[in-house]
Amino acid sequence: MSTVTPQPAPIPEGLRPLSPDEEDIARSLNRVIYALPRAIDADMLREQGFPLVEYLTLMHLSEAPDRRLRMNELATACEMSLSGMSRVVQKLERQRFVERVRCAEDARGWNAVLTDAGLARLRQAWPTHLAAVRRHFFDHLAGLDVKQLAAALDRIAR
Repeated sequence: MSTVTPQPAPIPEGLRPLSPDEEDIARSLNRVIYALPRAIDADMLREQGFPLVEYLTLMHLSEAPDRRLRMNELATACEMSLSGMSRVVQKLERQRFVERVRCAEDARGWNAVLTDAGLARLRQAWPTHLAAVRRHFFDHLAGLDVKQLAAALDRIAR
């Protein structure tokens, strides 16, 4: 009995394969997408006892008009499901960092509102987050055009 090695599918006409450098970038990007948030989260938990997802929730609320967002908008900003975001907000509510209030324009909807205590907690955690982002990401980009990279990543995200 002979072993048959499967052949790769033919490349569609007009489509060129990835160069070795492009292949390395594509594979590294997949690892970065998972490794970077985990590394930052580990630093946040170790130094602040505050998970990254909670920090990001407070951050997005701090940047919103009147420090409030509809729950679905907050979930989108944090790239979470609405049910996942609801669990995070409930935890932050118990700590008095966030309040949930009915939407004035739609009584069925809820807003998450950043409290003064939540803003103070965000400010307390900010230096740890900044140091983690620098250590795990920006320190590895020395010599690269960060403005070009930001524009390219923004195009990809859209």
